[in-house]
Amino acid sequence: MTIPAEHTIIDRILAGEPSVYAELVNKHKSYAFTIANKILQNRAEAEEAAQDAFIKAYHHLSTFNREAKFSTWLYRIVFNTAISYKRKSRHTFQSIENTVLEYSPDGEGTLERTDKRKYLALAMARLNEADRTALTLFYLDELSLEEIAEITGMQANTAKVRIHRARLRLADELKLILKQEALTL
Repeated sequence: MTIPAEHTIIDRILAGEPSVYAELVNKHKSYAFTIANKILQNRAEAEEAAQDAFIKAYHHLSTFNREAKFSTWLYRIVFNTAISYKRKSRHTFQSIENTVLEYSPDGEGTLERTDKRKYLALAMARLNEADRTALTLFYLDELSLEEIAEITGMQANTAKVRIHRARLRLADELKLILKQEALTL
């Protein structure tokens, strides 16, 4: 869906056709859930937070600035809603044992890939929420610095510095984990 098409849908909603909002929801629901799930690390809470974010977006659609991308505006709402859920629930992070790892049908490289993912997940869990979110948005979700800045409310240069420092902290955590692992062998 193009930006003009999204603007047309928004115009129709604001003109009294709320049923077309489903088109925007269908387009963005998967990524909205992904953002919420990255923050909350709980599927049920993420679904609820994403749904609440869509409701908030619907009620505040008239405040949407058409110079911005709708997706960026929406994902900022999803991000803030998920952060609010996290604060309310004092959610503890999912243990690594519950993390679903990718299955390799040929069996080659599975152990190595599984180990890398395990250590990366452990290191990510040790980072603070802001660092984990910045790395996730940049590397996993492949958002630009400008999009990350809009979603998180920080300047693009601040996001760049946050990502750089978070990457350094992640490397330090990985070294600690691997050192501890080596000592137990």
